[in-house]
Parts: sequence; C-alpha cells; structure tokens
Amino acid sequence: MGREKYCGKQLYPHLFAPIRIGNLRLKNRIIAAPTSPSMITTDGHFTPEMNAYLEEKALGGAAVVTYGEAIPHSKTGKSHNKQLQLDSFGVKQMMKESTTAIHNAGGYANIQLSHGGMYGGLASVGGDIGCCEIAYGPSDMMMPAGPVKEMPKSLIYEIVDSYKKAAKLCKDCGYDMVMVHAAHGWLFSQFLSPVINQRKDEFGGSLENRARFLMMVLDAVREAVGPRFPIECRLSGDDMADNGLNQQDCIEVAKLIEDKVDLFNISCGNHEDPAMFCRTHPSSFFPRGVNVYLAAEIKKHVSKPVACVGSLNDPAQMEEIIASGQADLVEIARGLIADPYLPKKALEGRANDINPCLRCYECFGETGKSETVKCTVNPTQGQQLFCKTEPEKAPTEKKRVLVAGGGPAGMEAAITAAARGHEVTLVEKADRLGGNLYPAGAPYFKEDILKLCNVLIRRVEASGVNVILNTEVTADYIREFDPDTLFVAIGSNELVPPIKGMDLPNVIMAIDAELHPDKLGERVAIIGGGLVGAEVAVSFAHEGKKCSIIEMKHEVAEEVNSFYRGGLMPHVKESAALYTDTKVKEIRPEGVVCENADGEFLVEADSVVCAVGFRAPYATVDEFCDLVDESYIVGDCNNVAQIYQAMNVAYWAARSV
Repeated sequence: MGREKYCGKQLYPHLFAPIRIGNLRLKNRIIAAPTSPSMITTDGHFTPEMNAYLEEKALGGAAVVTYGEAIPHSKTGKSHNKQLQLDSFGVKQMMKESTTAIHNAGGYANIQLSHGGMYGGLASVGGDIGCCEIAYGPSDMMMPAGPVKEMPKSLIYEIVDSYKKAAKLCKDCGYDMVMVHAAHGWLFSQFLSPVINQRKDEFGGSLENRARFLMMVLDAVREAVGPRFPIECRLSGDDMADNGLNQQDCIEVAKLIEDKVDLFNISCGNHEDPAMFCRTHPSSFFPRGVNVYLAAEIKKHVSKPVACVGSLNDPAQMEEIIASGQADLVEIARGLIADPYLPKKALEGRANDINPCLRCYECFGETGKSETVKCTVNPTQGQQLFCKTEPEKAPTEKKRVLVAGGGPAGMEAAITAAARGHEVTLVEKADRLGGNLYPAGAPYFKEDILKLCNVLIRRVEASGVNVILNTEVTADYIREFDPDTLFVAIGSNELVPPIKGMDLPNVIMAIDAELHPDKLGERVAIIGGGLVGAEVAVSFAHEGKKCSIIEMKHEVAEEVNSFYRGGLMPHVKESAALYTDTKVKEIRPEGVVCENADGEFLVEADSVVCAVGFRAPYATVDEFCDLVDESYIVGDCNNVAQIYQAMNVAYWAARSV
C-alpha cells in the first residue's frame, strides 16, 4: 500500500525516481533552480523573508532548494545592488537558519557561488549602486558602462582562495551541495570567452588555458568540502553570442571539468545581454523547454548527471525529458515562484491545479523596484514570512458572500472565501467565467493566460461556489440577494476617445479584435501603444496582417517592466510600423489621419483597432458598495491594472472575511 500512496509516481515514474548525487539521495528529479531576489540586508546577509521564501520551495516538494549568486569575493565580484556576501562578518547565522528551515521542510540545501567579473565594477541588470571600485575582467577592454582592467594573477589566486573559504563556510552552515556558476556572462564565462579573454599568460589562449581559472576554483572547492560532497557546475550549452563559446566549445569545457563535479546544470546565453536575457530566462515567445536540447547534447559526452533548465512547469513534459534521456534532472526557477507546490501537486496527481508561470517577468521586475519578490499568479509569493508568523484565522461566522463578476479577481475572491467556509455565490453576466483573461490570452504567445483561466475555473468548481452565469448584477439584484459580504469585481470599460470617425464601420475595439481577428482587414492601424496595443500588433502580424501602432507617448509599452518589455519589443518592431509622439486627429474609411512634429499625414488602413485603455465604472461600484455594510472592490473596477493586482487584492481581501 505504501508503494502506491501517490499516483504521481505512476504518472511520472522517471520524474519521481530517486537519484544519488554524491553522498545525497534525492527523492525526486526536481531541483529548485538558483534564484536570488533582493531580500538581503545591506551587509549582504539573508533576511527572515528570504529564508521563508526558500523554505516554501522545500515544503512544496523540491528535492533540492538552491539559493542563487552568493558572492565569495565581494570586493570585486558583487554584480547586483544587494547580494549574499559570503565574506561578510556575521553572515553565518541566517545562512544556518536557512538550511535548517529547508531541511526541516524535507529538502536538501544548495547554494550557488558566483562572481560578476567585470560586472562587479560596472552597472549591470542587477543594479548600479555599490559597484566595486574597479571592474576586473580577463583583459583590458572598454564597455559602454566603463573601462575593464585585466585581472592580475595575484587577484586570480586570491579569488580562488575565496571560493575555497566560501565553500567551507557553506558546508559549515549546513548546505548539502554547492554550485559553481560558470555561465550567463559572469566571471568564468568571461574567462572562457575567446573574444573577451585576450590574455597572453597561462589563463589565456587555448581553451584549456581559458578554463584554467574555473578548474582551479573547482579543485579548491573540492579541497574545502571533501570527496563525497556534491559539487554542481552551471555551464552554458551555447553562449549564443559572437563573443562567447559555441555548442562544441561548451561540450569541450564539460569534458575538461567532468572529473571535478558531480552534477552539470546546463543553461545558455548571457544575463547582461538584453537581446539574450529573454533566452537565458525564456520569454513566452519561446516554447517550454527551449534550452533542454543543450543539456541533451552535453549529456551525450559526459558520464556525470546532467540537469536542464528552460521555463519548465509541466510535469508531463519533465517526465518525457527524463524518460527519453535528454537530462537526468530538471531545474525550475520561475515555475516554482508561480507555484512552489508544483512537485507536491504532481506527486499527488493534481497537475491540473498547478499555477502556470505566465513568463511575465514580474518576479524580476519587483526585485528591481522594491527589493522583494512577487508573482502575477501567486498572491502569497513574497509573503511567506507573514503567512508563517500570522497564520490565517478561521472566520468567526459563516457569511453569505456575493461576488459580482467572474474575471480573475472575482474567481480568486470566490475561491478564497469559500475555502474559509463561507457560503459563496458568484454571478457573471457572460456565459462563461474568465472575463478579460480570454482576450488577454488570445495572442499566440499568451496561451499561459488561458491555462491560468482554466485553473481558476476548476478551482471555482471544486470549491463548492454557486455559479450563476448569463446574469448581470444590478442594484436591485444585490438588494434582493441581501448578502452579508459583497465583492464588486465587475471589471472596466474600454475607453472610446472623442475622435471624429470612431463610429465608422472599419473601427473595432481591442477586445473584440483580440477575440475575433477574422473581422480585420489586411492593413490594421492600432490606436494606442500600451501593452494591449503592442501585443495585439504582434498577434495580428503573426496572422499575416500589416500593422501600424499610433501612440501619443515617446515609447511603446513604456509601462511594462523592463524584462518583459525587452523580450516583447523586438517582436513589436518586426510586426508593426511605429508612430510615436503622434496624435490621432480623425478616422476615415481609408485610414487614420495623424499629426506629429513633421505635420499631418495618413496611416492607410482597412481596419482601425482602438486600444487606448480602460476606465473603471466608479459610479456603479459606489452604488453597489453603498447597499451593504461589508464590501470589497477588486480587479479592474478598483483600479485598472494587470492580472497581478486583480488576483492579489482579491485574495487578501477574501482572506480577511
């Protein structure tokens, strides 16, 4: 009976097969890949929030939980504003508490040792505050952010020693593994590069010489941790850049270091190259598992276990990867931010309840904005410590709850209120739940939003919520229902600008166009270059339309976080003619009359799509709320925003009922 307790072991037998890495027996093939949100003190120490964040990944069932980018030599290697500094006095206590928490939650603790190389002294994606005094790289060079000095040999040996000390410190603090980061354009990746590394000494020239620094560090780490302690190395399978290693070079590096490591983690690209960032951390324009083939190729040439990465979050796909021999383990980063309990749900046969990562980069963006972490689809992400120290209290009475509106906010409110034991009725004017998730998920690269919609609908169905469709909530409806608690989640209305010609038959609103692209002609002019306008242009161009975007602001999609925007804009520029700093004066049957600094001109179009935004129906919201003593406003009718705000506000509001 005990062998058949979890149906996930029958569904995904390879994914949940144990594997031995050094002296560790991993309970499954899922590793929480290295992540490093900025929940770090200015002294470079873990915070309680960081430890709770790591602990939850172990609670969720990952065999190993990895912290990312810990710095052994902070004098030269700190590449982000706030990073764990392993040579900082007092760093040990919270590190020990982190490993204790991970162990008590059933996981092994891993930590990634990293050095920014030249980015230790240059402004980077990770920040520009507290940079090291001098940027040291393999060779003298000039970067857009400033000069890079050739790293003296004395400093190379000093850094090797720092890795040795750091590895011992990590082991002393209870870490079960260490990972040496040699990819993504950081220090060892820079030394491996035949273009960046122009040294004439024993650390430059041949591939063996360029790999010497990395091999010395691996030997030093081994000396510090002992023969059976697992060492993982993150390598590129292909740098995918003119100044980096190609696939064959990466294979040769793996073969050079194979006897020094116990596990390979194969990634790709360069964290600091904006054009490559969205491949290193794959955007929604790439298929899930886009980088797995790189691990599969390395695996053909080494005997040590190989782990793959690449926006994985589907247990069936992970099972196929391991069963087919492409990799021995999978490592998941953003997928476990979206749902830390992904491994546990897969093990229990609940894969259809996994929060899908939308690959929206809000997790990256929030780290830069507030030095915390958040997730569009996971309202408790970043709140682990609060949830742990302030556990949810049972309601004092069972209430009759009415939720007006069945979009993401309404569904999240209904699910959460029902889970608390309340009697919940959700009323939606359309013939299905989901609201604007349907048009938002219509573009070919946004299918994850439709997956989220389906997950929420299944949760509503499983929660016992009474769902009423094809019914619009009115003031009279609320009076008759007489709820104890009301959630107003009625969404927003598309803005119709006072432009001459808006009533012409060739004009179509953005939502209608997203849901019914067949209504569009061959030439499409899109009024409004926010996120909606930018994404529909890419979607329509994919369908063969010739698109133009007309935007009053200086930039298209300027409100989007820089990480998502970096992946989106190349596609926007390929998909549409961009008219920024441009005002629409009139719509005509033949197109849109515009005006910019150069004067008036016509953008020819068969169809005109209006994507100038949305407005909350505040008068209706206020009327509804005045009818009950306890009311909550959630979703776009509270403040027009993105999915994150809708689900987050709804969850925490419903949790308080």
